[in-house]
Amino acid sequence: MKTNELTLLSTAIGSLPFVDATEACRVMTDILPIPAWPQLPRRNFKENMYAQYSEGFPGTVVDEAHERVWVDRTQDLGAGLECLYAAYLENDVDFGAISPEYAAGLHVFLKAAAGRPWLAVKGQVTGPISWGLTVTDQDKRAVLYDETLADAVAKHLRLKAAWQERELRKLCDSTIIFVDEPYMSAYGSAFFSLERELVVRLLTETMAGIQGLIGVHCCGNTDWSLLLDTPVHILNFDAYAYAEAVALYPEAVRAFLRRGGLLAWGIVPSLDEAAIWRESVESLTDRLVAAMKLLTGKGVSFDNLLAGCLVTPSCGLGGRSEGAALRALQLAVGVGAELRRRYGR
Repeated sequence: MKTNELTLLSTAIGSLPFVDATEACRVMTDILPIPAWPQLPRRNFKENMYAQYSEGFPGTVVDEAHERVWVDRTQDLGAGLECLYAAYLENDVDFGAISPEYAAGLHVFLKAAAGRPWLAVKGQVTGPISWGLTVTDQDKRAVLYDETLADAVAKHLRLKAAWQERELRKLCDSTIIFVDEPYMSAYGSAFFSLERELVVRLLTETMAGIQGLIGVHCCGNTDWSLLLDTPVHILNFDAYAYAEAVALYPEAVRAFLRRGGLLAWGIVPSLDEAAIWRESVESLTDRLVAAMKLLTGKGVSFDNLLAGCLVTPSCGLGGRSEGAALRALQLAVGVGAELRRRYGR
């Protein structure tokens, strides 16, 4: 599909605070024009964004009692890595299957959203940088600092994304898969020692398994030009808190919009429950327009920003109350509608 068909529509990042997958899917499909399958971290630890995509990775231990995911390198990982690479080379996407135990919301969504004329449906996968820097070995060393495991992480997540997209295409020909990279907010700090070239390579490898629209989500500040150097179609960021940071990259944004890219403005606050209740559609629309003007003041066309605009919450809503999560999604939809009303889109 063409990205301009999504102009001023809304979607979600992924996580919701519900434990009932059926209720969570009803929320996604009833409220959003572009529904996303819900991640349910309160349901159990296996739906944590790192545990959720660990299934099948060689040597992985999911310690639910201590809420930790790690790779036991005292095991012989050779056979497991051989199977992973064979699946990768053969493009065996079934190797990347995610079971209901790890993603109840996805499996319920595949039934609950069936038979409706969606413009697009959205999924998400944790990105290789965040996954590989959060998941450690038995000595608490991040697996991404091992060259062999780093390459395996990207290929593993590529197959997870490809399998998920194949299943979502049973609902709608047009799919969006976000690669979620919260850890990219640490890029350039003392806690992040990976070279730019490696980051781009691992992200590109993961994204290569996605045939539809590719999004990338980072809910903090980062080097946005780096993310735009990947094959991404949609850049999702926390516009409520970090609009000024994105405005530091007007040339990269302008080029991205010119090639048909979309900016998914996370204008609805997710991290502050009080702010969700305090803000309104009007106040958030005003805030979003003001954020856009930070870029128009640097030569980026306002019309192009509107044409390339999606609206989302700033991050996942799994840590909020159910009422606040509902309101955040409703606000995101309302801001898109208000922009269409104001500017005749």
